[in-house]
Amino acid sequence: MTRTHYDVAIIGGGHNGLTCAAYLAAAGLGVVVLEKNAVVGGAAVTEEFHPGYRNSVASYTVSLLNPQVIADLDLARHGLRILERPAANFWPVDAERGLLMPYGLAGRQRAVAAFSTRDAERLPDYDAALERAAAVLRDLVLRTPPNAGGGIVELIKAAAVGRRLLGLSLEDQRLLVDLFTKSAADYLASWFESEVIQGAFAFDGIVGAYASPFTPGTAYVLLHHCFGEVNGKPGVWGHAVGGMGAIAQAMSAAAQARGVLIRTNAAVAEVTTAEGRVTGVVLESGEEIRARAVAANVPPKLLFRDLVPAAAVASGLRARFTGLKSGSGTFRMNVALSELPDFLCRPGKEPQPHHGAGIIIGPTVSYLERAYLDARQRGWSREPVVEMLIPTTLEPVLAPPGRHVASLFVQHVAPQLPDGRSWDDARHEFADLVIETVSRHAPSFGASVIARQVLSPLDIERRFGMVDGDIFHGQLSLDQLFSTRPVLGHADYRMPVPGLYLCGSGAHPGGGVTGVPGRNAAREIARDLRGWLRWG
Repeated sequence: MTRTHYDVAIIGGGHNGLTCAAYLAAAGLGVVVLEKNAVVGGAAVTEEFHPGYRNSVASYTVSLLNPQVIADLDLARHGLRILERPAANFWPVDAERGLLMPYGLAGRQRAVAAFSTRDAERLPDYDAALERAAAVLRDLVLRTPPNAGGGIVELIKAAAVGRRLLGLSLEDQRLLVDLFTKSAADYLASWFESEVIQGAFAFDGIVGAYASPFTPGTAYVLLHHCFGEVNGKPGVWGHAVGGMGAIAQAMSAAAQARGVLIRTNAAVAEVTTAEGRVTGVVLESGEEIRARAVAANVPPKLLFRDLVPAAAVASGLRARFTGLKSGSGTFRMNVALSELPDFLCRPGKEPQPHHGAGIIIGPTVSYLERAYLDARQRGWSREPVVEMLIPTTLEPVLAPPGRHVASLFVQHVAPQLPDGRSWDDARHEFADLVIETVSRHAPSFGASVIARQVLSPLDIERRFGMVDGDIFHGQLSLDQLFSTRPVLGHADYRMPVPGLYLCGSGAHPGGGVTGVPGRNAAREIARDLRGWLRWG
């Protein structure tokens, strides 16, 4: 007989939902994960998109997956293996010039010096500044933010954060203020003179942000993408063997080993409430599942728009949640290739270090800004920003012998097109433009494309529940960070309906395949249901 009563029901089997479930089960709670799709993983999923060609569908690279989560869930024992890229990133600039950024300070300085000796000299101080800021961020991401209006407990939390920040030198306090308030372009201009070097570093400031590099707050987005590591090596990016779905599968195995029940094809239609608190969920099939608590690994905008009964939340507060800023300006493609791209500035179709790096079309800050302004005015960039990864350079079995697969992560596109046009009608027109953009730097690229998988913002929303195609479940803007994420007064993962929690990227610390929102939410749920002394 199917069990119908649980301590916790989790809506959404993405990586944060699986992480939350595994931690809760370790705390002795009965947990069920309800995933609407046929496989778990959410956006961290791998599939065959053309016969013989497999790749990560949406999320596409590893660095931000938190080492504490990896260790606590023992993901290596459950099959996770991460390979390091041979180099960090490669920017084709023009027919003669390209910037290949290796790992290690000496190599990075040599690469930067080709564009500016002054910038190369400043690079060690820039790296050191970002690392000091990242060290603070690594600590803060694992904390539950202080909750406005929460009484003495929240004041103690705020005091602890305050002591952490006030313990920094005045110079480092200034650094954090700069990174949390300035634009990526303005912050980088204070360090570097070369427009290519500024543009290269500014890319991290616009990833998933749907913003100009001159938008205040994008310096924080830059920092958000700089605190990761792979295999204990800070600043390194990697590839999960088997694609990003391997992360979800390892998490699923860890959760099930602890007793979690995972159900697929189990879309939730409504969160149920009685006498002012959560009582469980109803599936689209009509089946009711009772639970002491419900944890939502879906965007908060979707949660309060579609799943929480309108009468359960005051109308003004509900409007706060449904009015959250969302839309990451991103478009995803996977392509099957007959050969590796032959770049004008780095010729050759045989594997070279730049083929294994993140290949970024976006050589200057002005290019990045034009891409954003175009999208705001026209619906998409006429010269889009493209990040391409070729995982078969690290894992050849993802494609037939001698062939390759590539992930293309593209910006900027408007979540909704102007003049009432639908992405259903426009996705392939823009996909053609993306292929043309890469082909300007690697002329044979277009002819090498055997097949492609295309995901517009609308496709991303339909398939993964990411409202407006927002990969972060809500923008990482100044008003949607830390104690104001998702909404001031509800930053501690507890939502306005007692028994309802948020465990996805819409909660602190935000997006990326980190597992941290799921981990942090599980800590708070366990404290409420079992008592904080049982957490560990």
